[in-house]
Amino acid sequence: MQRQTKTRKLKKGRVLGGLFVVLTFIFLCVLAVSKLKPQGTKEATSSNKTALSSPKSENEKSDLPEAHQSDWNLILVNRAHPKEELFPHLTTVGGVQVDSRIAEELEKFLAAAQAIDPSEHLISAYRSVAYQEQLFNSYVEREMAGAAGSLNNTGQPISQEEAENNVKTYSQPAGSSEHQTGLAVDISTVDALNQSPKDVVAELRKIAPNYGFILRFPEGGKSSTGVDYEDWHFRYVGIDNAKYMAKHKLTLEEYLKLLPQ
Repeated sequence: MQRQTKTRKLKKGRVLGGLFVVLTFIFLCVLAVSKLKPQGTKEATSSNKTALSSPKSENEKSDLPEAHQSDWNLILVNRAHPKEELFPHLTTVGGVQVDSRIAEELEKFLAAAQAIDPSEHLISAYRSVAYQEQLFNSYVEREMAGAAGSLNNTGQPISQEEAENNVKTYSQPAGSSEHQTGLAVDISTVDALNQSPKDVVAELRKIAPNYGFILRFPEGGKSSTGVDYEDWHFRYVGIDNAKYMAKHKLTLEEYLKLLPQ
């Protein structure tokens, strides 16, 4: 009986030993084959994924400044994002008042603008919400009456609703104008909208980002800004932001969509 038991154990041991040898051989074969695979497979896969990504999207985000939608110089004020009175700390530059944090850059921008055309001057900047209300209402009255210089310059009266729609293409209701931020300025060679020489405006637009400013309402931007082209309205957003927006031809609304909160 003991001899049979020993025989069984011996046979069992031989089977396990043989199985171990077979498994070891299989493992070594698999290892050898894996080392023979081309080294470029992983790199090629990575390259293919990169090639499939959108070039425009990658280009737009590759040099994106480290900015956030909540940054003070990127505050968004428009009809879709109205604000209460902001009470910025003000400093006078060129006869107008602006947020003190942009005064130095505005002085440099104004000097550079006057080097292009000595007649460049600041027309308007900070406006309180209360003043903006008075200004907007005065424009509405002129449109309703068909006054000279208004969009409705026919001399024929129109409804208040029609008048307000006209005014909204060049001025904003109280609480919806970024002039209340102290970060927006109207600068031109003349005291009239879209009457400055186009070549001068082009030069001004080109240098503006060097001082942190952008042309706020460019041609073709109404779909995102809600405002028609204005050649005199410049907005401070910071140098890095301004240069990026100019490079990629973005309005403030479009730029903010690329940024985190």
